[in-house]
Amino acid sequence: MKKLDLKKEYKEYFTASQKKPCLVTIQTANYLCMSGKGDPNTSTAYQHAIEALFSVSYALKFVIKKGPKALDYGVLPLEGLWWVDNMAEFDINNKSNWQWKAMIMQPEFISQELVSEAIDQVQKKKGLSNLDQLNYASTTEGLCAQILHLGPFSDEGPTIECLHQFMNDNGYDFNGQHHEIYLADVRRCAPEKLKTIIRQPVKKK
Repeated sequence: MKKLDLKKEYKEYFTASQKKPCLVTIQTANYLCMSGKGDPNTSTAYQHAIEALFSVSYALKFVIKKGPKALDYGVLPLEGLWWVDNMAEFDINNKSNWQWKAMIMQPEFISQELVSEAIDQVQKKKGLSNLDQLNYASTTEGLCAQILHLGPFSDEGPTIECLHQFMNDNGYDFNGQHHEIYLADVRRCAPEKLKTIIRQPVKKK
């Protein structure tokens, strides 16, 4: 059975340097996603969204593995978009008014029909109440600046400031939502070992 290394195939999506920010061009990708509002550290809706996303992503993996394609692949990392209505008020230390979109990228051969099949399987096995809120959609971010943060989410402030300073120094402005890619499993990894790509879509000023 052929096994795909999706992180290697989509290397620019999941690779960043801790030492300095860089520019990358992110092409169109397909995501399972679910949206909500509130502090991710205390929001039960956010925790339930993560459970639903991983449950359906793993169901899709096994649908493909057992289907005519007979392919195996690793489920890709959790990602998140974060914003507030007025981005001038975006405060890393006050997350109560944050809006979020939790996401897991899917291989390009995953169709809406396969997603529906996987959702049905998860519903029968787990009976999750929020599966009707799950969407399958394409996103194109284009030119982005990104950097790798090591350690707890609560310590991201200086890394984000470094990224924003890089943007300002090189004549770039914001062109989308604050994006985080959680390379380590946030449900099992110790905070000090977390690896998070901080990504910001940009445009020339």
